[in-house]
Parts: sequence; structure tokens; C-alpha cells
Amino acid sequence: MQSSQSPDPTRGQLERTLSQRIQALYRTQLGHRPNKVTCNILGEKLMIVLEEAITQAEQLLSSTGREALAEQVHFDLDKALQPQLTELIEEVLGVSVADLLSDAKLETGRTGMIAILEAEPQVREPSAKTKLKKQTAYDLDVAEA
Repeated sequence: MQSSQSPDPTRGQLERTLSQRIQALYRTQLGHRPNKVTCNILGEKLMIVLEEAITQAEQLLSSTGREALAEQVHFDLDKALQPQLTELIEEVLGVSVADLLSDAKLETGRTGMIAILEAEPQVREPSAKTKLKKQTAYDLDVAEA
């Protein structure tokens, strides 16, 4: 009996899906869309970097000498979003999140997160042809450096 379920996604597919969904979550919940969201799955850990993740209100507070208040607002918004982020990560990766750690730098506009997962997500290895292309591109970059 064959399963009608599609094969597991690749690591890259999961990372792209997470990036897009996190960007959408920020847009719908905060009215602010981070410029770039990068996700990397490393075993039982998920690293997330959000570029230009600071809202206009936080930027205004920071630029008018109210950095402490801006940091507190960001902290409170982050705490409010954590349950939704955790649910989103669990839905996309199909594994439970044990812990979600987060910090931000108002000066750079970056937010970094590390999700500690209960297990490694199920992923399909990319085809040998794709691996070869990536390896060749990496080798060329190293040779040029």
C-alpha cells in the first residue's frame, strides 16, 4: 500500500516556507514587513535572522532619545508574537518547539532567533544533480576568494 502523501520537503523548501510565513506574520500582526528573513535548519535547531525588523514606532522612540522605551516596546511585541511564531514553526516543520530565544539590535534593525526543536525535522535530501551544482558553485566561490 503506497502513501498518497507527497514526499518530505527538502531543507531548502522548509527554510523558504518559514521565511515567507514569518514575513507574512510580521506584516499582518505588526503592520511591518521585515526586509529579509533568513532561516537555517541545523539539526534540532532553527536559526532565524530578520533584517529591518524594527517598527516605525520603535525607530521613532529610538531616534528621539527614548532607546530604553523602544527596547521595552520591542521586547513586549516579541513576547506577544512568540506563541504565534512557535505555532507557525511547529506547523511548517512538523516538530515541537522546546524553546524560542530572541534578541534584537535597534541600531542595526536586526532580530535574531534560535528555536530549539524537540526533534530534527523530516527532510528529503536534494537530488545528486542539485548537490553537485551547489558544490561546484561553492568551489568556484572559494577559488575566486
